[in-house]
Amino acid sequence: MDETQGIAPAPDADPARARAAQALKVPALLMMGMGGLWVLYSLFGLYRTLSPAGLEQLHAAIDKALAVYPPELRVQARAVVGPFLSPTFLFFSALPGLCLNGLVVFGAWKMKNLQLYGLAIAVAILCCIPCCGPAYGLGLIPGIWSLVVLNRPEVKAAFRSK
Repeated sequence: MDETQGIAPAPDADPARARAAQALKVPALLMMGMGGLWVLYSLFGLYRTLSPAGLEQLHAAIDKALAVYPPELRVQARAVVGPFLSPTFLFFSALPGLCLNGLVVFGAWKMKNLQLYGLAIAVAILCCIPCCGPAYGLGLIPGIWSLVVLNRPEVKAAFRSK
């Protein structure tokens, strides 16, 4: 039987590194939480839209919106809008958000563990972009917070000291 089972891991030997990890803990957890929830939200929305009932509901909403126009204009509008309602387009249009927010979760996890400084900076910047980061702008708060902490000299040194 393993003798280390049940024993807590040893605390970080370097106090400066431990302080840097503590300073990044809350913004990293916020970024992971927001990014993770946004990934789940996107997956649920994608499932709901691509289900047969969801596609039927989407087409019914388009038909209702186009009902106010003359019939010949409805046909033309349907021809323009039709390709954007295909399951393939809907699936591929959801992929960038899923990938970016998955990257936010991964990068925030690495940031919390003081690994991959470049990725941590990139993810913090990504969180600051409202259309790319989690929750359409709510990621701005942990993103800026992370950038401020990541640019401290002692935090940069902590990333290099591992």
